[in-house]
Amino acid sequence: MFVVDSHCHLDCLDYEKIHSNVDDVITKASARDVNFMLAVATTLQGFESMKQLIGKRDNIAFSCGIHPLNLDEGHDFERLAQLAAGSEVVALGETGLDYYYQQENAALQQTSFRQHIRIGRQVNKPVIVHTRAAREDTLSILREEKVTECGGVLHCFTEDKDTAIELLDLGMYISFSGIVTFRNAEQIREAARVVPLDRILVETDSPYLAPVPHRGKENQPAYVRDVVEYMAVLKGISVEQMAEITTENFNRLFHLNVGKNSD
Repeated sequence: MFVVDSHCHLDCLDYEKIHSNVDDVITKASARDVNFMLAVATTLQGFESMKQLIGKRDNIAFSCGIHPLNLDEGHDFERLAQLAAGSEVVALGETGLDYYYQQENAALQQTSFRQHIRIGRQVNKPVIVHTRAAREDTLSILREEKVTECGGVLHCFTEDKDTAIELLDLGMYISFSGIVTFRNAEQIREAARVVPLDRILVETDSPYLAPVPHRGKENQPAYVRDVVEYMAVLKGISVEQMAEITTENFNRLFHLNVGKNSD
């Protein structure tokens, strides 16, 4: 079986107390059939330091972007375009809108989000989208900036069924994190039931949001296996099928070819 963690922040894991290094994280993940991961940046400086931390590996790809809550750390969109063109980068992001924590810079968040999509269209790479308390503006910008031309994923989905349907209409994929396993997440499970199998991704969003039964611990790529197992039950298919389908979806969205010829 071959499982992909489609969204993790490998540079934010605890390398002092929990993991000895990136190889240790990979070994723990591999022991649970998690054999590929997408390391997602939240600042441009963070992207470059994350690349140095991880190095070039066959089982890790990169996304480059500026999180909507990190725009005060700099937002050089020309530099973003340069970095996004790199062969090791498979996506733009994470980008998007977060009005829950910051509303005073909503205009800047919207500008940044639009720039990420435009660059994604230029370099033919999808966008990884974060949204919180910004449903209408998120959907409007995705539509106005023609996200269908580059594709994208709404990561760590926490919205409702109607939002999922609108995202699907825009050609977006929807990624489910450990939140789907939480007892109070029935709205997310309801949405997951209507998302077609060929549009589902799974992720950890490590080091955040560890799934049941690991709640309270730091999340890590190995735990995406628990999300796969939960989603398989929710969708009424085998764990092996869910792993295969979500890996195929990952490859299709990010123009990759991982997990082929694996057991």
